[in-house]
Amino acid sequence: MARTQPSAAHLALVGVIDEHGETATPTQIERWQQQGWLPRAIEWFESDSSTILPTILTRAVWLAQTARAGRGIGWLGWVFWAIDDTPDSARRLRAVLVATLQRSLARAGIEQLPSGDSNHAFQARQDAAARMLANRHAHRRDFDGILRGGAAAAGVELPRSPETAVPNIFHRALLESGARLLLGGAADVGIEDLLASWEQAWPDQAEKIEYMRRAHRQAKLAGTDLMAQSPMAEGMAGMVRTIESADDRELCAAVRSCTKASGALGVLMQRAVFEPEILARLMSDAMWDQWARVGGIALDGGAGAAAVAMSTFQYLAMPEWAEDLERYSAFMDELLASYPEVSSSAASKEEPS
Repeated sequence: MARTQPSAAHLALVGVIDEHGETATPTQIERWQQQGWLPRAIEWFESDSSTILPTILTRAVWLAQTARAGRGIGWLGWVFWAIDDTPDSARRLRAVLVATLQRSLARAGIEQLPSGDSNHAFQARQDAAARMLANRHAHRRDFDGILRGGAAAAGVELPRSPETAVPNIFHRALLESGARLLLGGAADVGIEDLLASWEQAWPDQAEKIEYMRRAHRQAKLAGTDLMAQSPMAEGMAGMVRTIESADDRELCAAVRSCTKASGALGVLMQRAVFEPEILARLMSDAMWDQWARVGGIALDGGAGAAAVAMSTFQYLAMPEWAEDLERYSAFMDELLASYPEVSSSAASKEEPS
């Protein structure tokens, strides 16, 4: 079947994209619309005018730079859905966030896990957790240590991590207990199991770990299960429920905040190559340990999407954490203004606004 001729609106947008040094075809623009990255053509223009709205032009030029046939743009495409904040964009976000959170299960061939506290169900979840980690590489060095080494070569001393920060969050023991917690929640991983993992990953903090053990024991004697109060108490099932039950507007707002923060952090990390002082300032805030180094740095690809999805869950499930992220995001905006772009390569990675 012959294709219909492109509309005047599509040709107009092709023209202004070309005027800004990029290229796009009507077919590409239609694909962006199908993805929900551009609205209906009737919404592109200023009132009673043939002039394309600046917001539409900025978005289209960025898409022309970034989106190529056969290649997705990952979590950056979620930004547009969150900004548009419509029932359709919220539906798209909800679906992709749930799929992203569950991707680790799909990669391990886990279709459905038995629920309940029977021995059979428990063992099935334990076996599934082991499959998830079968080919997972556990990093031997802590991320902060790597950054400090690079900064020291430039003559900049970065702040030490607080005592509450685990040196290596990718320690094998933490990954193993984390996988079991993800699949079975607190019911499958008791506090003693978690503390045993922390003792392996944090061998020089025996006193602090013992303090945590006593706090949990005392709370249990008083009738309070601190593990049950954790946002991760229900594991993956609770995370998915949080995303699926969130109000559309709250969901879009959470994704806007999390993608904006990760985008700003990504640009700052690039600029820190030339201005290591940026790292010192980023690491001086508690949110470096509570967010940035444990998932805030959202790279391209599946790992970056998983990081943003996890941040979105935390934003929705932990209001105080969400407030801290908003504060840190404002702080990063100040850093971006204080340390302007120093190379053309940094500009190409900036997140669209």
